[in-house]
Amino acid sequence: MATLKDVARLACVDVSTVSRALNNNSYVHPDTKEKIYAAAKELGYHPNVVAKALRQGKRHTIGVVVPRLHLAIFSEILQGIEEEARGRGYATLICVTEDDAKTEKECLNRLRNGFVDGIIIAPTGKNGHLIRDIKASGIAVVQLVRRQDHSISSIVADYETCGYEAVTYLYEKGCREIGLIAGAQHLEPYKGRYTGYRKAIKKLGLEENLSECNLPVNSFEYGYECANQLLADNYALDAIIACVDIQGLGARRVLKEKGIGCDQIKVISLTGHVVGGMLRTSMTSMEMPANEMGMKAAAMVIEEIETPFDRKLSPRHLVFSASLVEREST
Repeated sequence: MATLKDVARLACVDVSTVSRALNNNSYVHPDTKEKIYAAAKELGYHPNVVAKALRQGKRHTIGVVVPRLHLAIFSEILQGIEEEARGRGYATLICVTEDDAKTEKECLNRLRNGFVDGIIIAPTGKNGHLIRDIKASGIAVVQLVRRQDHSISSIVADYETCGYEAVTYLYEKGCREIGLIAGAQHLEPYKGRYTGYRKAIKKLGLEENLSECNLPVNSFEYGYECANQLLADNYALDAIIACVDIQGLGARRVLKEKGIGCDQIKVISLTGHVVGGMLRTSMTSMEMPANEMGMKAAAMVIEEIETPFDRKLSPRHLVFSASLVEREST
């Protein structure tokens, strides 16, 4: 592979002159530049973009760490991140953790030692020290969907209001035995949704119906198993609230297998995904502005990247509202 020295030798100039010419420095005479370009072309020389980025201090690349993409809200969020980043001259590197803390740690270490200026992450909540260390090293970090550390900027939805409004909506539909497929309470989205659910249940004078299991929380299987538990625990159950669409799909499968229609048990998701409207029985959901949240996350992390070190930005925390979209499942 040709080097700067090879180009300099063929063009009969110093290595420093080659470097200035290839960086389009105006202090190199046009005739000299022409000789250098010809030599580089003849030798097939290509500059080391990694080394150049390290010298300039910017890679113009963002790492995005999410728990999953398949049938998840994160696929829509990622489109917003990509769109905004590309428009600002940045590329993205995607890491999927499947909510495994060890995988997340490996992803973070690769990104911090690799080719990124900033990281957007929906954290598992198990690598907080590492994320703070990455932030302290000068790499910009923004938390997305899951806010685990108030010292780091974040973009989330109003999860508590989602839970509260879902119960209120179902109550107005005549439901009185409303079950919640709950999740990991150390994660803000699940904690917030349960808090809203609990407040509404208490206000309306109803009894809580909760279900959890040891399966991966963002999965069809989790929703399937928890829905079965809810039905086994309460024969009078008339509504199921799923925290995410993929859980709702699992719940709908259980109801279908048992021959239970939407007129008997209604189902609503607290994190709507575009797939919810495409099902044979479309699913009512609280829709988050996913694309907008992704775009704002990219804009926020890039702003932090491009802010001079001596003018460090204070942490910013944005909360987006969700809107109810009524479909066939209720």
